[in-house]
Amino acid sequence: MSTLIEATNLVKHFSVRGDVPFRSQTVYAVDGVSFTVESDSSIGIVGESGSGKTTIARCLVRLYRPTSGDVLLEGRSIQGRSGLHQLRKRVQMVFQDPGGSLNPRFSAERSICESLRHLGIARGRGVQSMALELLEQVGIRPSDARKLPHQFSGGQQQRIAVARALAPKPDVLILDEPTSALDLSLQAQIIALLVNLRQEFGLTYALITHDLAVVRQLCDRLLVVYLGKPVEMGGAGEILSEPMHPYSRALIGSVLHPDPAIQDINPPLIGEIPSPMKPPSGCRFHPRCVQAVPKCRTMVPDANSVGDRDIWCHLCGTSESSNGSERVENNQNEGGDTK
Repeated sequence: MSTLIEATNLVKHFSVRGDVPFRSQTVYAVDGVSFTVESDSSIGIVGESGSGKTTIARCLVRLYRPTSGDVLLEGRSIQGRSGLHQLRKRVQMVFQDPGGSLNPRFSAERSICESLRHLGIARGRGVQSMALELLEQVGIRPSDARKLPHQFSGGQQQRIAVARALAPKPDVLILDEPTSALDLSLQAQIIALLVNLRQEFGLTYALITHDLAVVRQLCDRLLVVYLGKPVEMGGAGEILSEPMHPYSRALIGSVLHPDPAIQDINPPLIGEIPSPMKPPSGCRFHPRCVQAVPKCRTMVPDANSVGDRDIWCHLCGTSESSNGSERVENNQNEGGDTK
């Protein structure tokens, strides 16, 4: 496998108007995230709302310019104009709101045609035939190609958005919550479509989601982020079955299991995520962590390698970690308060 995209110490801060006149505040949306997107190995980026997932995705396709750090396409920076042109052809993004990402005045066919012309993929009569072919590949009939976006269902709009992203035959699709705006039956259809497209075209996905069921079906690797910081990264199957960071355990444990006989021993995810304008010192998860010790409040954790994964936790692999886990389990077994 080769590295297609590499994010190196990615930082993105925003300045917003504060409560005091003429004084701005900083939103620490992403604060030092590094990872790679390998060919033939899709990655999922998960976390609660406000964790910085969408900001990471928009930095990957240069909709946001990073405050610091860089995004590399096969080892080359995408900061320059030539790098950006290559990026648009090789990396495409499917947005969370399909209706909002499609021009309401463009038919499905025209949306695809405009993308093909803009990127120089096709000219003349070949544009229309390629557009119809792409729409058929995602399940949109040629007879519906001239309909406007509002005449399609949410699932059909998402299919059109996927077809538009496939127009330049990219290597990577950035999928930002591709199923969050859909009901369960449509979610299953879109997931099946993405699985088939990956097999047919050899696509690599970078999936931004909070739906762990989607991660299980589409991703090989997983990055868990919290308040703009990475907390755990490794194989998706390993993390989902045996998470090691307290936040990963709480996040995965918060998913309801269909079998009520199965007891969840993971600590609950308590409280609300803090404001990214005032992130906590030290480990950003410590105000909500049932295992936090004094150094968690003052020291930013470095990455600890455990097998094939990295965990940003002071207690990872230490006796304090195991004691903390036993304390949490004992509290839950006894009905105690884990706060």
